[in-house]
Amino acid sequence: MGVIRDHPELALFLCLALGYLVGKLRVGPITLGGICGTLIVSLLIGTRHVTVDDDVKTVFFALFIFSLGYLAGPQFFANLNRRSLRFLALCLIELVCVLGIAFGLAKAFDLDVGTASGILAGAATESAVVGTATEAIGKLDGLTSAQVSHYQGHVATAYTVCYLFGLVTIVLYTSQIMPMLMRINLADASRELWEKMRGGARGLEADEREALPGTVGRTYLVTLADGLRIGELKAVRAGRVTVEGVKRGSKLLTPSPGLELTLSDLVQLVGRRSWIIEAGREIGPETPSVPGLDTPLATRQVAVTEKATAGSTIAQLERGHPEFLKDGVYVTDVLRNDQHLPASAETTVQRGDVLTLVGARAGLNKLVAKIGAVVKNDATDFIYLGFGIVAGSLLGQVVVRFGDIPMSLGTGGGCLVSGLLFGWFRSRKQTFGAFPPQAANTLKDLGLAVFIACTGLTAGPQAWPLLKEYGALLPFAGIAMVLVPATISLVVGLKLLHIEKPLLIGAIAGQQCSTPAITSITQVAQSSVPLLGYTITYALSNFLLPLTGPVLVGVLGSG
Repeated sequence: MGVIRDHPELALFLCLALGYLVGKLRVGPITLGGICGTLIVSLLIGTRHVTVDDDVKTVFFALFIFSLGYLAGPQFFANLNRRSLRFLALCLIELVCVLGIAFGLAKAFDLDVGTASGILAGAATESAVVGTATEAIGKLDGLTSAQVSHYQGHVATAYTVCYLFGLVTIVLYTSQIMPMLMRINLADASRELWEKMRGGARGLEADEREALPGTVGRTYLVTLADGLRIGELKAVRAGRVTVEGVKRGSKLLTPSPGLELTLSDLVQLVGRRSWIIEAGREIGPETPSVPGLDTPLATRQVAVTEKATAGSTIAQLERGHPEFLKDGVYVTDVLRNDQHLPASAETTVQRGDVLTLVGARAGLNKLVAKIGAVVKNDATDFIYLGFGIVAGSLLGQVVVRFGDIPMSLGTGGGCLVSGLLFGWFRSRKQTFGAFPPQAANTLKDLGLAVFIACTGLTAGPQAWPLLKEYGALLPFAGIAMVLVPATISLVVGLKLLHIEKPLLIGAIAGQQCSTPAITSITQVAQSSVPLLGYTITYALSNFLLPLTGPVLVGVLGSG
């Protein structure tokens, strides 16, 4: 242990490695997860009085909370609309319940501010509350440094115990008990809802691809169109397909509208599959791919920045820009806030959507310049990232007083707000401020894991006394703070908000920010349909729940 005390970096990464190893242990559908595992290991190692400088904790928490906001920002603001108000109601139920229960327990059992905050964070299974509450305790007036350290240690210990019981409760309640209470087979209900949403068409799972893709290229042998010019073909004249190449004998001809086709010419067409089949009836039988005639097509991911495009369908977009049909450019995918939408003619395009365009390179480049900008997301823009965290840190220093209660977002809350705004603004422009999802997720996970490890190491010596004092209360709080808001949300969602049952189950997991719960739900459902409800409440609760830490600390600290 002497080596670990002298080299805190060794202790830190040992906590991460062993913690994520413990987090992989599985009991039925339940796994602790790497964060909870890291906290358990760090508490044990911390009992040997191993500490890490507090500045390390602050820096990594800022990285975590900004990355969290950045990833959630586009979806958070996209869900601030009338259609999503019913899901916002579920998040508000969660906030009121967990705050009310935590405050009630604190008053009824005379809990200190650290223990009450840890109960709130653990029972709500929201790790970010540990950071915002810990930071808020450090800003309380009238506390000595020893008292601050003491209460902050209680946050980590209470969080660990309540998290374990809260995690097990939310997973079992949503994936096993709620379908029984609703009297549904979750798998059947999810499949029926998805088919209804898709107009009767079955959706693709995450590991599936279309067997018959929408945009294709095919070659045909001229037997019916002898003597017709390319521009006279019905499908070409209607703009439904483009002729990318013509081979006559061993010669490759330029497919101009005036080129006259002759018997035995080979013609390469590109377009929507249904239109290509129709065009083939004008030309002749389909042939295998012909060497020299397989013209390569370029692909671009383009962020829509043109204001006039917002709100129009893909069909309207294509009519408004003749280059689509003239140069043979096709929309093959629409990406909105990490959600893939079908590239059908009826799909509505919004600013910030990323369209995958496929077509000849020359025509593609001209079209991209008119409707948006090519998405560049291969390297992190550290200028944008740095200024975002600076803005969040400055915002967190602002203190507002409500009577005698000082309230501030702190570094955590400030960086969360700035992350939401910077992530949303990036999604609207996509021309700067790149923060690839893989990089953002890595920083988010690493930042939280290091923060939790530092917190656990500091709290280690205080863990056992707190467990002896409040042992029975902590499991009860973890279970009650899951069951009460989840049950109220279930009743309100069914009776008042009329949310579809698979979506409601996913939304309740989302309001609790529980990734293990939605993982278990989708396994039972054998479908990703519950994710549609989960993503909305998850994005909203990820922003709202971390703010409850400073609120509870401020209210209890003033008393």
